[in-house]
Amino acid sequence: MQAALFGAVLLLAGMPSSSSAQAPPTPAATADGAAPAAKGPEAPQKRLVIRFLTTDDFPPFNYYDDEGILTGLNVDLARAVCLEVGAACDIKVRPWEELMLAMKRGDADAVIAAQTVGGPTANDVDFSDRYFQTPGRFAGPANSEATEVNPGDLYGKRLGVAKGTTHEAFLRAFFRDSRIEAFENVELARDALQQGKVDFLFDDAISLSYWLKGTLARGCCEFKGGGFLEPKYFGDGLAIAVARNDPMLKAQVNDALKRIRRSGRFEEIVNRYFPLGLY
Repeated sequence: MQAALFGAVLLLAGMPSSSSAQAPPTPAATADGAAPAAKGPEAPQKRLVIRFLTTDDFPPFNYYDDEGILTGLNVDLARAVCLEVGAACDIKVRPWEELMLAMKRGDADAVIAAQTVGGPTANDVDFSDRYFQTPGRFAGPANSEATEVNPGDLYGKRLGVAKGTTHEAFLRAFFRDSRIEAFENVELARDALQQGKVDFLFDDAISLSYWLKGTLARGCCEFKGGGFLEPKYFGDGLAIAVARNDPMLKAQVNDALKRIRRSGRFEEIVNRYFPLGLY
């Protein structure tokens, strides 16, 4: 169940090398005696600029910092994509409800504002490969004995979780042999962990990361084990939305995302906004 983040598959296409293969026919000469030029695949058109849209009210993904500069994980990733493609980056802000409409009008080439794949806009736009997922994670007392966070190792342990959440549903599906204690909200579940009333807390990694790093946690706790990425419970991931009539841009963005991951740049960007890590 516990998944590694963003696994990549590389397909290597081999070329036949047999010397017995039949040689291709010689092109017929034209009227002036010259052989016609061979036709090959058209080279992708150089893109001079990529026009991105995002919002300014969803930290740490896209927001204005204290100096009034647009920043965030999505903004840094958009700039990294432009750098890989070799294009200038034009990033503008629109309200959330106007993003897709603006792209459909041709006001932008892509939207990067933590869009989930699918939903009501799925038939109107296309999506890049997923670039981000929010895992569910466990937190436990700091400096406590290391514990693997799988159903066997958490047998009989008291697991705190917010009531009525997908995280509770996940625990009840896969950690049935633990003592699951659901609280009215996540704040009460965090209090229970601090007071030793539960052994572990299960929540989404983003909110846990900020709580663990903040003053409210008072250094009580830390992440335990890795992240869980079951799409049924934690979503299908975030992607960059592109126009359906621009498959070349989608291919360029996907290729850029692969190179950003391989180079370690993506991990660097994530750690900039989530210094405790997410996965």
